[in-house]
Amino acid sequence: MAKLIALTPCADLLPLVAGRITLSEHVPEAITSVSPFAGRGAEVSAALKEIAGGRLPKPNRTTGARGFRVIWTGRHQVMVLGPPVSVPGAAIADQSDGWAVLRLAGPGADQVLARLTPVDLRRDVFKPGHTARTLLRHMSCSITRTGAESYEIMVFRSMAKTAVHDICEAMTSVAARA
Repeated sequence: MAKLIALTPCADLLPLVAGRITLSEHVPEAITSVSPFAGRGAEVSAALKEIAGGRLPKPNRTTGARGFRVIWTGRHQVMVLGPPVSVPGAAIADQSDGWAVLRLAGPGADQVLARLTPVDLRRDVFKPGHTARTLLRHMSCSITRTGAESYEIMVFRSMAKTAVHDICEAMTSVAARA
């Protein structure tokens, strides 16, 4: 019988360092899609507040506490990173195996992403807790600012290797200019 070994989306690819910028993989316990049923948004928001420490976030924002991050990913949809959740009044889908979560951090992280995405990531515009569904070169992604010089980037698992490659090229370019 074949013995299967579970691998993370970025197994053997990360971590990477270029200058003072690092790219690492974050493997949350679960990634859960939560979509409130029609007319149940307030109920779902209250349940998320109790479960994950944050209500349904406004568009392009995140909430959460106690090891949870609730990320707005579209109209009537959020992704909850952290322990698995079950929220009454919402459609729930486990997305854990479908996404790769990367952490980009260090001075110049915003310059790295500026080479890859059309989103304005300047600190006075895109602050900690802000998030955007956008493109990373040609890939759909979610970018969340988690700190002054740190981001969390979610891409489809099938695009993990390409995302790491593209980010690494941009990191090398930024580090060379420093």
